[in-house]
Amino acid sequence: MKPIVNIVWFKRDLRVSDHVALHEAIQTDLPYIPIFIKEDFYTSDPHYDPRHLQFIWQSLKDIELQQKLHIWRCEGSVLQTFKALQTHYSIAGVYSHMETGLSITFDRDKAVKKYLQEHAIPWHEFENNGVFRKRQNRNGWREDWRAQIGRPIIHLDRDVLLRLALPPAATSLGIQEWTFKKAINKNFQPGGSSRAQVLLKTFLEERQGQYMQGISKPLSSQTSCSRLSPYIAWGNISIRQVYQAATARKKSISSKRNLDAFMSRLRWQAHFIQKFEMECAMEFRCVNRGFTKFLPPVDSAKLEAWKEGQTGVPLVDACMRCLQKTGYINFRMRAMLVSFAVHYLWLPWQSISQHLASVFLDFEPGIHYPQIQMQAGVTGINTVRIYNPIKQSIEQDPDASFLKVWLPELAHLPIAFIHEPWKMSSMERLMYSINEHTYPAPIIDLEAAGRNARDKVWQWQKDPAVRQEAFRIIAKHTTPARVV
Repeated sequence: MKPIVNIVWFKRDLRVSDHVALHEAIQTDLPYIPIFIKEDFYTSDPHYDPRHLQFIWQSLKDIELQQKLHIWRCEGSVLQTFKALQTHYSIAGVYSHMETGLSITFDRDKAVKKYLQEHAIPWHEFENNGVFRKRQNRNGWREDWRAQIGRPIIHLDRDVLLRLALPPAATSLGIQEWTFKKAINKNFQPGGSSRAQVLLKTFLEERQGQYMQGISKPLSSQTSCSRLSPYIAWGNISIRQVYQAATARKKSISSKRNLDAFMSRLRWQAHFIQKFEMECAMEFRCVNRGFTKFLPPVDSAKLEAWKEGQTGVPLVDACMRCLQKTGYINFRMRAMLVSFAVHYLWLPWQSISQHLASVFLDFEPGIHYPQIQMQAGVTGINTVRIYNPIKQSIEQDPDASFLKVWLPELAHLPIAFIHEPWKMSSMERLMYSINEHTYPAPIIDLEAAGRNARDKVWQWQKDPAVRQEAFRIIAKHTTPARVV
């Protein structure tokens, strides 16, 4: 007779503490097999990059080292893995968190559900981080989010964790064990719950006092912000853990402004993922369908210059190079990058979304697509922000300290010229050895491009189809006003 086991399927929830699916599987008193499956899309889908796999690998190794829990790491499809396990075990149930992912993971989940139903295997899915499935509108959502975030954090004893069934060698089941084979790139934040906890502690005890002061600045935000975003995106730490720790810390400090601002963004995190959960087609099309007829064609030359940090606009290029190298840039600069690509370069938002996903270490589908569409101005319900990259550069990096790090070819220039090198005279270019080979001229006329974008985007906002769609979006995705 085959041994009876539960399967705990880890996805974007790479932690042990406050892991509802793991906790519920253990409560059955059956042995369990914890698995992570490195699916093919991690290497074939353009949203993903080796930096993501490195973070996942480090997260799994951290669980193994810190919690002494070995998560079986497989490579291939989920269905192949489950079929292989069934040759050796009788699967009593599969336990996992719900995932608000891309169409590729949604299609996978539909196939998994069909397979498990055909084999009479229950699939126990649990809501995660205050995002709820099958909601039709936002009535009562805020209260539901607060209730879930306020529940006690789940802690599991190590003795309980070790009540697992280790599967036989992967090769004996006909599937491949996954090993991260690339050299570790130390430019990226390393994955793992233990690192997330250290960052949370230093932020709450030391760094949060500078949160609002540095949040919009590309350089100081690297330390004044929590830097928890990749750990939240890949589930090294739950929103509940972060929110409750921040709540406790707030009681012991006199100035609460910074923590209030930080905690409000934790709710925004769930707000945007909930929006994507309720309308995942925004991965491909404008959430406000009225804008579809206005989307421009792709200019490949401009797109490539933007991707490579070679637009000739220093702040844009510095941000893109920083992202390529480190996987991180702050929120204001992300918004500026999207705005520049869509409004100044006049690119369709779909042409930039996958590249940004691949360079964001903290890529979270449910935040990514609603945010890109909001910054691109194609929702019809949000204020259109067309960020002037020169104004942002001077205001957010006045001494050009960020620009000097990422544009070393301009670091020797006077500060005013670092922000706007095209303003140098021919003599000054000769003096400072700046030419088209050292740093490109802007690929567009900034003033004309900005003016064109403002005229067209505001005109589009008045289109009858756009306005009609706005009413639908408000009804579906916004919380009704409270009656006093």
